[in-house]
Amino acid sequence: QVQLVESGGGLVQAGGSLRLSCAASGRTFSSYAMGWFRQAPGKEREFIAGVSWSGDSTRYADSVKGRFTISRDNAKNTMYLQMNSLKPEDTAVYYCAAALGPSVMVVITTPRYWGQGTQVTVSS
Repeated sequence: QVQLVESGGGLVQAGGSLRLSCAASGRTFSSYAMGWFRQAPGKEREFIAGVSWSGDSTRYADSVKGRFTISRDNAKNTMYLQMNSLKPEDTAVYYCAAALGPSVMVVITTPRYWGQGTQVTVSS
């Protein structure tokens, strides 16, 4: 089992940047594919970025491709999401997720563990 805690959310103007972090407990962080999801008010939770357990494979939703970058540091049990060129439509609660297995597809299709979420608000 892994426990996840997000941080780094906040209020930013359109065009600005934020960096989210997801700290994981346990000594088996490198056994999990990791991902970021978000949920805007009145909308379903959606996948936005994922990374394989080794960090060598990533996937992005079209809505964030070219603006967001996912990465992980297995030595620090931490995953990151660098968000640039933020838009008001990026406003949402951002969640990190984990799934046991090497492939990024595992966390996209069957995320098993979730953090509590961090709010990101982008003003126009």
